[in-house]
Formats: sequence, structure tokens, C-alpha cells
Amino acid sequence: MNWKRKRGRRLTVAFSLPMLLILAAFFLCGLILGQVLASRLSPATGEELRRYLSDFLLLEGMRGNTESVFFSTLCLYLRYPLLAFLAGFASIGVFLLPCATALFGGLLSFSVCCFTATFGTGGVLLALAVFGLRCAVTFPCYFLIAEASMKRSAALARLSFGRGRAGPVSPDSREWRRTAVMFGILLLGVFADLFLSPQFLRLALEHIRL
Repeated sequence: MNWKRKRGRRLTVAFSLPMLLILAAFFLCGLILGQVLASRLSPATGEELRRYLSDFLLLEGMRGNTESVFFSTLCLYLRYPLLAFLAGFASIGVFLLPCATALFGGLLSFSVCCFTATFGTGGVLLALAVFGLRCAVTFPCYFLIAEASMKRSAALARLSFGRGRAGPVSPDSREWRRTAVMFGILLLGVFADLFLSPQFLRLALEHIRL
């Protein structure tokens, strides 16, 4: 019995690895596509972007912890993990999750490339101040949630084609606990972002010239 339980764990890990690799591959494709799109910006667009980012960064550095800022930050942290969790309840999620992962990587890559193209080497520091904490929190939470959702969605897809086992496909108690922990970490990240990111941004702005 113990051997079967251990064997089951190994099978579960082996089954999870392809899902993570698929998601990682789409994320990488999104990163590359974002860089390609950012490199195609015209000089005029770059100058407009410079003015926009300069105003954005100055306002961001002076922002207060208002209710609107809290909800906008909450949306930034939860949008992809929440989408990943909900996609696991539908068979179409097996296609939606890779696309969402590519979009996640593409928008992030495009934003970072815009910072670096606009502000040069100082843009790397600015991008780290704006996106660093958020990425450090959202990346692991998103991929852990998306991996579990991919497995459930794939199981639902097999059921819809008559190739899976009959019966409900839903999160077990272990997955519910893990998901709750992930969203708890995301919520803590929101509060940390509200208090720490403006400080990081002020430090970055002191070292570059807009």
C-alpha cells in the first residue's frame, strides 16, 4: 500500500511536468513576441511613449494609498491567477490557459522593453521598481494555479470526447487549500506593493534622468 501511494505521487509529478513545460513554452513565446512588437515602435511613437511614461512614473512615485489604487493593484495581482483558476472548470481551459500565459508574458515583455527603449539602461532599474515585486509574487502563484487548472481542464476535455473516466472532475481538498494559500500570498503581495513599490520607484527615479 505504501508503495502504491509513493508510486501515485511519482505519477502525479510526472503528469504535472508536461503541463508546466507547456505553460512555460507559451510564456517564453509571449516574451519573444513582446520584444518583437516593442522593437517595431517608430521614433515618434517612442517620444510619445517617453512623455507618457515620464508622467506615469512621476505620478506613480507620488501616489497615495487610496481606495482606487488598492483596487487597481488588486486587479493587477489577481487577474491572471483568477483567470487561470476559473479556466480549470471548463474543457476550453486547455486552450485558454496557454493563450493567457502567452499574453501574460507578452504584455510584461512589451512593457519592460518600452521602459528600456525609452529610458536606456535606466529603464531596467525603473522596470524592476515597477514590476519586480509584482512578478516575484504573481509568477509562482500563477503557474502553480494554472498547472492544476490545466490538469482539470484536460480531464474535462477527455471526458467530453468520451476518453476519460466518468464522474465529476473538481478540485480536491488539497488543491482547494493550495489555491487558498496562493491567493493569500497574492493578497499579501498587494499590501506589500502598496507600501514598498512607491519607495522603490522613488529610489529608481533618483538615479536616472527623465
